[in-house]
Parts: sequence; structure tokens; C-alpha cells
Amino acid sequence: MHKKTWYILICLAILISGYSIVQYFFMDAHQAGFVKLKLMLNSTLSSFWYIMLYLHIISGIVALVIGPFTLFSRFREKNIKRHRMMGKIYMIGNLLGSVSGLYLAFYATGGLVSQLGFGFLSIFWLITAFQAFAKIKNKKVFDHQRWMLRNYSLTFAAVTLRIWLVLFTVLFGFEHFNLSYSIIAWLCWIPNLIVVEWFIQRKLNIMKHQENAKLQF
Repeated sequence: MHKKTWYILICLAILISGYSIVQYFFMDAHQAGFVKLKLMLNSTLSSFWYIMLYLHIISGIVALVIGPFTLFSRFREKNIKRHRMMGKIYMIGNLLGSVSGLYLAFYATGGLVSQLGFGFLSIFWLITAFQAFAKIKNKKVFDHQRWMLRNYSLTFAAVTLRIWLVLFTVLFGFEHFNLSYSIIAWLCWIPNLIVVEWFIQRKLNIMKHQENAKLQF
């Protein structure tokens, strides 16, 4: 990962994490945008829903902030033990975040389209984490790195979700919020995955080209 890209990722991750911490832990959670909207549509939310919400927020923040450090090659090479420890913490955050996210998806604003969007996000988030874990257990380092890139692109949906929310609100206002949110439920993670997959394939092509160039000599 390029240094500039890493700085952008970590800055956005810290910014969104800090915003979530202030919104849900220092201010009244009932006034938070997502919760307030749900209370408008549903008069009551169960205590278990709130437990899963906070579990999702905490585990998501952990994964979002730790992720860039596990992906940065210089940090990884110079801090192998720390990389492994942070990787384990990341995986725990990923597991808890995906399970709680899948539960919350059933209550997503915007109806079935939103529910499916966030549901599939949680499922693929869990699958890519499992693949990354399985690859490193089998000592397939390069495959592990590729699956971790895919996984973090889904973790980063926490950031892109809010970027799209601001953009859609500015362009279309609150009048069609349910429709906008249904689109964003897919838009917050599918483009991320496409970009990362393009990056992975590009890197593989470069590696193949370098290997072919060596063989010619």
C-alpha cells in the first residue's frame, strides 16, 4: 500500500471513529441520526437492539482503526509480533461487527432493499475475514494479504456510507431519504470491493510481467 493512500485511510478512519464515539458515547444516543430516524418510524426499540448497536459500533471502530496498520507493509515488516497481535484483535472486531451488523440489517431503514444490502455486506465481511484467516493459517501470505484488502474494503464501508449520505442529502434532500438509503446500502460497499479487486488484479499483472521479464534474461 502506498504511503499517501495509507495516510488517507487512517485519517478518514480516525475521523469517522471519533465522530461515532462523540455521537454515541458522549452525547445522547437517542439524538444520533440513525437512532433518531428509527424512533420516528418505530416508537420503541428493544434493549437487545441497542446492545447489538453498541457492539457493532465498538467492534467496527476497532476494525476500522486497526485495519490500516495491518495493511501497511513497512509497519508489518518492522513489527511482526505487533502485526500478529493487531491482526487477532482486528479479526475479533470483524467477527463481532459482522454478526451484530447482520442482526441490525433486519431492522435497516428503507425496507427490504436496504436490509439485503447491509445483510450481504455483513455476510461478505465475515466470509472475507474467514478466507484471510484460513490463508495465513496455511502460510499463504500473498493470498492472505489479498483477502485482507478485500475485507478492509468492506470495513471501510463505515466511512463511504457517511460520505454517500452527505452527498445524497445535499443532492436530493430528506424528501426521498428512504430511497436514497436503500441505494446507499449497496453503494457504500460494492464500489469499494470493485476498486480493491481492480488493484489486486493490477498488482498481479505487474508481478507476472516482472517474472516474465526475468525469465527472458
